[in-house]
Amino acid sequence: MPYLIDGHNLIPKAGLRLDSPDDEMELVAILQEFARLKRQQVEVYFDGAPAGQAGTRKLGTVRAHFVRLGQSADSAIRARLVKMGKDAKNWTVVSSDREVQSAARVAHAEFITSEEFVKMLREAITSAPRSNSDNKKLSAKEVDEWLKIFREKER
Repeated sequence: MPYLIDGHNLIPKAGLRLDSPDDEMELVAILQEFARLKRQQVEVYFDGAPAGQAGTRKLGTVRAHFVRLGQSADSAIRARLVKMGKDAKNWTVVSSDREVQSAARVAHAEFITSEEFVKMLREAITSAPRSNSDNKKLSAKEVDEWLKIFREKER
């Protein structure tokens, strides 16, 4: 099932910092790996994009929507659900925001909290086969170390 994600709601739950200048791209990198591993479509919404930077970008396997300053990612997610019509039931909305969850409910889409999604992210990454010959799973500690490396590379 494809995902619509409230990006700024997920960032702190994923262990990233909202005050980091690269927080959105750090999250996109993690979501790209999740989308690849789970073979799922992912759309993420970020609000507060300055003039000239708003818009939708395909970043690898992730479609990132940068909502212009003055509008909210929440309203953009609601509008996307409305536009989908009956197809919304095939999507899962990721947000801990009650208004976003309510919009998902009205559209008959599934929804999960950001905390639940982070557990899914970790599970997907830890259960992914390694490229070496012994095909061991990554431990939770190794996943956290990789996430730290990804965050450092984005800086």
